[in-house]
Amino acid sequence: MQKETAGLPTVDSFDELVALVASSPGMYLRYSPGPEQDEKDGPSRDYESGQEMPGWSVTTIDPEPWWTRPAADWIARRVCKYGELGEESDRFPWLLRGRRVGSGPDHEPLVDSLAPVARLTEDVVVEAQQRYESRLDAGNDSRDE
Repeated sequence: MQKETAGLPTVDSFDELVALVASSPGMYLRYSPGPEQDEKDGPSRDYESGQEMPGWSVTTIDPEPWWTRPAADWIARRVCKYGELGEESDRFPWLLRGRRVGSGPDHEPLVDSLAPVARLTEDVVVEAQQRYESRLDAGNDSRDE
């Protein structure tokens, strides 16, 4: 990790992200305006019901035990899965630790006690997208069967 952006150290390459995930399991990935704004705004909201949830929506970044492909393929997929959220000008991807307090309506983990770890740079997202598209059948799901 190198410089700091938005008060967080940055992960500057996809290889650096893969090494960080391998050496420090149990982190989550979140796309948002950042930890300070998240704390100020409060937990995530279910937009369909209008209900406030008991924590912030995140996604897992660690490969599942059943995953037999390279960990980097899993990590690239996770970074890209919610990448459209990072296209909003005030949101960026960042890693955190937190206490799981439930699941959201889309089965995503909800966490509280946010402990920021690092921000992913745009270069990391671009590298993850390239790997995702070159190594996996990106976007193919069970609805395509």
